[in-house]
Amino acid sequence: MARTRMQLLMAAAGIAAVFTATGCGAADMTKQSSPYANVGGAKSVTLSVQSWVGAQANVAVAQYLLEHELGYRVDTVQVDEIPAWDALSQGRVDAILEDWGHPEQEQRYVKDKKLIVPGGGLGVTGHIGWWVPKYFADKHPDVLNWKNLNKYAKTFKTAESGGKGQLLDGSPSYVTNDKALVKNLKLNYQIVFSGSEAAQITQIKQFAKGKKPFLTYWYEPQWLFNQVPMAEVKLPKYTDKCANEGTKDPESVDCAYPTTPLQKYLNADFAKQGGKASAFLKKFHWTKEDQNEVSELIASKGMSAQDAAKEWVEAHPDVWKKWLP
Repeated sequence: MARTRMQLLMAAAGIAAVFTATGCGAADMTKQSSPYANVGGAKSVTLSVQSWVGAQANVAVAQYLLEHELGYRVDTVQVDEIPAWDALSQGRVDAILEDWGHPEQEQRYVKDKKLIVPGGGLGVTGHIGWWVPKYFADKHPDVLNWKNLNKYAKTFKTAESGGKGQLLDGSPSYVTNDKALVKNLKLNYQIVFSGSEAAQITQIKQFAKGKKPFLTYWYEPQWLFNQVPMAEVKLPKYTDKCANEGTKDPESVDCAYPTTPLQKYLNADFAKQGGKASAFLKKFHWTKEDQNEVSELIASKGMSAQDAAKEWVEAHPDVWKKWLP
């Protein structure tokens, strides 16, 4: 996710418990602290883990290198994005490694209270959009313009969409612009929530296996594109005006999602006093190909996060050795 984007986050919640966690995706870290955070004199780091697999891949590799190369004990906590900012401001977690843009939290904690500091770019550019399978777009290229979506509403209709076309989303807890877009663009579609990233992936794979048409909220980088090629539907062009109006009134959004360089954020005290750990996390910077390689090992190949990180680390010393302080 320039980061003037509205409160639209990369949706997802999914691969269950691949890390040691003191909470689940709905945990409120403002009310519970990590057992390792702020332990006096302890050489430990607490990382926030967002629930989508790309973010899990970041933390898996960072955790592996912090433990095996720098000798830290690493605690990981899965927590929703906005509570994670609150936790970061209080020192309950030390770092968020993949943020897709939270203007209100950035203003409050970074600019006003100065409790959180930018940790630099992750190196990965994120983009949310609406996608159809390539096999359908190849036969019906006009579907890639949003103005023609109503023409295909019956084609995308499912038992769950109540007579309208189905727009497949992740969890109802994710913050997206899809409801506003459907309304403001006057589209004959019903948003259907799969419940999580894992469930959405399962549904997309089922559609693809039968070569069935589907329209889905999705994002990149994401390893699933390697297995199910998809084409993006062009929504009305993203503009700063649309973004600014959307920040004030989310129901007014009528333009595409932005393309966003993903960012890292550190607790301000940790950034100053975190020694080699904070220096390492500031230098952590990789490509979407790197992230997708680890993500696919976890989500598609069934490897543990630790094993996936180990395999990537052993194969790419030329990349990660530059991150060591």
